[in-house]
Amino acid sequence: MSRPLNVAFLTRYSRNGASSRIRAMQYFPLLEEAGITPTLLPLHTQAYVTALNQGRRDWKEVVKAYSQRLFDGSRLQRFDAIWVEKELLPMLPYGLERLLLGRVPMVLDFDDAVFHNYDRSRHAWVRALLGDKIDALMRQAHTVTVGNAYLGQRARQAGARRVEFLPSVIDLGRYPAQVDQAPVQAQEPGLLRIVWIGSPSTQPYLELVRRPLERLAARYRIRLDVIGALAPQFAGVECRSLAWSEAEEHAQLSACDVGIMPLHDTPWEQGKCSFKLIQYMACGLPVVASAVGSNVDVVSPELGFLAHSDKDWEQALTALADSAALRHSMGLAGRAAVEQRYCVQVVGRQLATLLRQAATDSHRHPA
Repeated sequence: MSRPLNVAFLTRYSRNGASSRIRAMQYFPLLEEAGITPTLLPLHTQAYVTALNQGRRDWKEVVKAYSQRLFDGSRLQRFDAIWVEKELLPMLPYGLERLLLGRVPMVLDFDDAVFHNYDRSRHAWVRALLGDKIDALMRQAHTVTVGNAYLGQRARQAGARRVEFLPSVIDLGRYPAQVDQAPVQAQEPGLLRIVWIGSPSTQPYLELVRRPLERLAARYRIRLDVIGALAPQFAGVECRSLAWSEAEEHAQLSACDVGIMPLHDTPWEQGKCSFKLIQYMACGLPVVASAVGSNVDVVSPELGFLAHSDKDWEQALTALADSAALRHSMGLAGRAAVEQRYCVQVVGRQLATLLRQAATDSHRHPA
């Protein structure tokens, strides 16, 4: 039997921060079953995340957060391994992080292209001081885990010793299957219910579908549910804002017909990991997404549509509006893909193995 391990998880946020919850915390029960004791050491508090989602940065909380992270960093040597979300101390140099990390084996995780905050910053001093920071952390890590191919390519170019693909996934226990073999009857006949889930910071992407949705609304009754942000006002479209909660998101998504993920095509968006699409698919929804980044890897023709233009968006949504059977068949295929590839129950075993290998290799080959 494998020996018990103690692993520190240095996340960016507490549980109300989506990336930290999805990339780390939801795995904790499975890791414990595998003999790994996770210790959560978040950088930012729930109060900070709440303020951030309201459009303000609480600098008192920032000072407290960095002070706590420095204290936590001084105790890392007592763990068998550590898992780090992106970096320890954003906007501070690599040398300080290297001092805190010491020789503890690290699994370094990325679900966003945070390196572009530095190497593509509009400030010359940021590019000069921090442009190579994330690359240096990637080189120091025992393993770099990434949510898509773009992030993996960067890690390999940086000289990471080991790069592993871990998609952003859902917990099947929180997303029970609700689709069967017969087409679902619409709750409101004649209404196409489109859903987008996100945060205030990503809500502007919805402007990319304004014209397609407004044109579609001239022929169909359309409702756009926006979960976690303020709904836009589109002519002819019934737009609703729904408050996000972890307990309600499955029910809110499942009450809709189609999930969408519009994105700009820039280096930052290339680093996104298509988690919205996984959520929609888990709820048995067909998806329509911009043909950008990992969306291209997730969306196949049996699951939904990729859009390159306004015309593509309009044609895809028209096809789904016209056929409940098509929506249902794509929803079934999406749910099957989630159960096979995009769930905690599958990916959690891979993470447990990587953490154990990192700890074991460090004992075999001390730094």
